[in-house]
Amino acid sequence: MKIVIIGGVAAGTKAAAKLKRENRDYEVLILTKSKDISYAGCGLPYYVGEVIQNREQLIVNTPESFSKLTGAEVRTRTEVTAVNRATKTVTAVDLESGISSEYSYDKLIIATGADPIKPPIEGVDLPGVYTMRTPDDAIMLRNAVDEGKLKRAAVIGGGYIGLEIAENLSQMGVRVSVIEMLPHVLQPGFDPEMAEYVESKMADAGVMAFTGTRLVGIEGDGKVEKIRTQKRTMKADAVILSVGIRPNTAFLADSGLELMPNKTVKVNAYMQTNDEDIYAVGDCACVSNAQTHSSAWSPMGSSANIEGRLVAKAIAGDKREYRGVLGTAVAKLAGVNIARTGLTEAQAKEAGYDAVSVVTVVDDKAHYYPGASSFVVKMIADKTTLKLLGIQVIGTGAVDKMADIAVTAITMGATLHDVEDMDLAYAPPFSTAIHPFTHTVNVLLNKISGVFETFTPAQYLEGAAEGYRLVDLSLQPAIEGAPYVDLTSITDKMEGFEDKNEKLLLVCTKGKRAYMAQNRLKHCGYTNTKVLEGGTTVNEVEA
Repeated sequence: MKIVIIGGVAAGTKAAAKLKRENRDYEVLILTKSKDISYAGCGLPYYVGEVIQNREQLIVNTPESFSKLTGAEVRTRTEVTAVNRATKTVTAVDLESGISSEYSYDKLIIATGADPIKPPIEGVDLPGVYTMRTPDDAIMLRNAVDEGKLKRAAVIGGGYIGLEIAENLSQMGVRVSVIEMLPHVLQPGFDPEMAEYVESKMADAGVMAFTGTRLVGIEGDGKVEKIRTQKRTMKADAVILSVGIRPNTAFLADSGLELMPNKTVKVNAYMQTNDEDIYAVGDCACVSNAQTHSSAWSPMGSSANIEGRLVAKAIAGDKREYRGVLGTAVAKLAGVNIARTGLTEAQAKEAGYDAVSVVTVVDDKAHYYPGASSFVVKMIADKTTLKLLGIQVIGTGAVDKMADIAVTAITMGATLHDVEDMDLAYAPPFSTAIHPFTHTVNVLLNKISGVFETFTPAQYLEGAAEGYRLVDLSLQPAIEGAPYVDLTSITDKMEGFEDKNEKLLLVCTKGKRAYMAQNRLKHCGYTNTKVLEGGTTVNEVEA
């Protein structure tokens, strides 16, 4: 069998390697317009920040080493310009010689990936404007930093790659600003109150995010000197464009293959297109959401590798449906780590779930262990079925383990009761005796049952606590102008609060002491208390 693969970074090389392991007699040919294959695209920001020292560390395999290792043939600098389904051939141009050739196939895998979007604005082609998609992009930006040419940089776009670039440039001593057109960074993967907390942490680390701000132009005399937004002009020595990517599928326009509105290739659960002998994988393909089963574009290296492997197995006769993606992501940003999976609260409601959420601030390891910190966690579930729907985690510790537990639970269709007593790993350097994931599950169950009555940070911002009297229940007085109450002093009543029907907003640093106070107050006959989820850690509270 002759299999042609168009594209060779993540999905394409994974498919090729697996195909040759499945059957050494397969003729596997990779055609790619790049000079590199199998490089670590997700590692590019860390090369810029010198966490990864050498370019060679980004290259997983050269074309030559990949061919020797797998047995697949690789032709670089070869751009496929057309697919002819009737003759089962592809037309490709050698970018060095300009010569056009045809290649026949029995099975075709499209893994052409995506390219960065360059907005059609003034100055976008000035020297000093960078994208971040290939090793050469990272090399050029790092060289500029090493040569001392960069003092101020503007990152355009507040997604994962943009924020990782911002973090690494900041670590290199560059003053960085992030310009994001949407109301918050990390949209739509994080709910607004969580994204706002990330923005605050970034600012603490010296990276300012200007949200709700659109770039309209780049200025400079022969090189970047300023950026212009609809709100202000800002000095910058470099502009890093990270406003999104566009699938490389223009060459399929006349092929008869079905494309989605965003120009990704439409595929079924086996990654097949509307032609049963043609597959599409990776950043150029549109898959499905594992929870809602709606179309989902997930341009991630992790899903690309999974899809490439599944397609290879399917071609070899072991067809298995791809369950789809959950939008799982993790990133190291300026001042904080973030992770998420599943549906946000907004997405869950849009999908028709009876969504309920809770925000907790929980220890990431034993509080007495050196380096202990906190996770800010937002957990979402369906109130009716108790099915876990999603999680968002922010902290300086290992946020990935929280997300990965949730991935496993959501994939298995678990309810909160299914995961409330799991035997998760515990030792002081790694976790708490009641795991932070379990802790959050317990709090959400308490909220759903009515034991824990709260305002979420989002509700608080919307003014839900208007008319409530604020009570500071922190370990020490922490809210200027608010009456302070020592939790342990609450026995049969709370001094200074004789009206047990008064609306009281209970606030502490994290939410735990306020919850314990609410529990005592209910026992004492107080009927109208609410706890502010996340306390003063997450919320800006004024008396």
